[in-house]
Amino acid sequence: MTRFIFITGGVVSSLGKGLGSAALGALLQARGYKVRLCKLDPYLNVDPGTMSPFQHGEVYVTDDGAETDLDLGHYERFTGNPASQSDNVTTGRIYTNVLQRERKGDYLGATVQVIPHITDEIKEFMREKDGSADFVLCEIGGTVGDIESLPFLESIRQFGNELGRDRALFIHVTLLPYIPAAGELKTKPTQHSVKELMAVGIRPRILLCRADRDIEEDELKKIALFCNIDEEKVIPALDAASIYEVPLKYHEVGLDTQVLDAFGIEDAPAPELEEWERINRRLKAPESEVTIAVVGKYTNLADSYKSLNEALTHGGIANKVKVNIKFVEASTFDEAQEDIASELADVNGILVPGAFGNRGAEGMIKAIQYAREKNIPYFGICFGLQMAVLEAARNLTDIKDASSSEFDEEGEHLIGLMTEWVKEEGEKTHHERRSADTDLGGTMRLGAYPAILEKGSKVAKVYDTTHIEERHRHRYEVNINYQEKLEKAGLFMSGKSPDGKLPEICERRDHPWFIGVQYHPELKSKPFDPHPLFVSFIKAAVEQERLV
Repeated sequence: MTRFIFITGGVVSSLGKGLGSAALGALLQARGYKVRLCKLDPYLNVDPGTMSPFQHGEVYVTDDGAETDLDLGHYERFTGNPASQSDNVTTGRIYTNVLQRERKGDYLGATVQVIPHITDEIKEFMREKDGSADFVLCEIGGTVGDIESLPFLESIRQFGNELGRDRALFIHVTLLPYIPAAGELKTKPTQHSVKELMAVGIRPRILLCRADRDIEEDELKKIALFCNIDEEKVIPALDAASIYEVPLKYHEVGLDTQVLDAFGIEDAPAPELEEWERINRRLKAPESEVTIAVVGKYTNLADSYKSLNEALTHGGIANKVKVNIKFVEASTFDEAQEDIASELADVNGILVPGAFGNRGAEGMIKAIQYAREKNIPYFGICFGLQMAVLEAARNLTDIKDASSSEFDEEGEHLIGLMTEWVKEEGEKTHHERRSADTDLGGTMRLGAYPAILEKGSKVAKVYDTTHIEERHRHRYEVNINYQEKLEKAGLFMSGKSPDGKLPEICERRDHPWFIGVQYHPELKSKPFDPHPLFVSFIKAAVEQERLV
């Protein structure tokens, strides 16, 4: 029997609903239950693929090529369960589906309305998960009171009633703000948020109260009284030193225990949390530390590189070191190489992440040149691989005007728009095609693709295999026709697509650690299963730090 847990948020956004959902999923999984997590997003975009990283943070890509909310990254990192297209849906996707069905005449002439047609479509999204796990945790994006969230709240209200109390549970995440002038935490915003939720017919049975300091027992009792919730189910959710401490903290305050109690489960096995404890011991007591410069375009918002940041932390956990991330805005570099030296002289590794467009590209190329010439470990991801190719071509070959067709029409294009490629799905393969004027949404090479690594190469040793599968998200590719010139310049194409037409990995053999990849390895890294490239990169950074 599948039990559904619906997680809503109130008072303000960014309270950590996604992290709380992931942590609860990890705790239930640690007790031996099979869990599945999904998210309902209230924005009108069909998916976040065309949204600015400054507004929405990173786009998390699944194996099956879905561009999803970054919270699905939390779900995967905390449970190890791969997310998929069917685990994230938006208002835009729901309305698109309903309108397509209306055009086909599926509603038999009925007047199409929010209720029941939109709400039924949302319920169908959730109903498809029934039977897939012991617990399905469904996070509702946005904040209670937002007009955009109303169809989703109505849908989970209806669905909860259909399931009954023994199969449906509502958890509400709220904020207790601290008012310095009064010298106390205030419970009134939480009371109003619960009132707002009850006004749409949903009564939460567990409150997760976020605060930056201890919540007094009297305040918890006051919340329970005014919100009509059992005292033991008003749970403090205090700030943690690391996100990987959250499962342990939530277990200490009884979140998983109260969830099981709400469902009447009395014989649940105790959670096995040894792995989480090991991770936190390493985070709290590192043997040393390194500094990694992330030379990017969206450095003003850390969530733009959420999976990348966490993957670097995972590499640190594996090497028993603390990883300090220094964000460097690539577009600030001008013609003077000295400016780069002042920014990068004190780092142990340089990473250029994925990006789109030409802003900051020249700064990234200069940073890559600095890493190559100073023998600083370099890791290029997606755009970072492409810029490494341009750096080598401009500075080490006769192609001084090397460029990308993504930037402009000028120069010699070593990087170009990919218009056709082979996509494998199970035992079948088919050709995917696009043109330069195709809609941006969903037209990239997305999802998991295989690659073949050259035997004896650096990456083959890092992976300990010659066959890999990694997740992609890009429109432009390195032109294989420049392989000979690039390899004469010392940049070897050590990984390619199975048909040999698409370069997937480049590396330098005259450098301590210099690897660029066309895919996004950060998307598959987990604290208890760090990605091998990040483990190797941080190890190289540790060795660099010892040489300084």
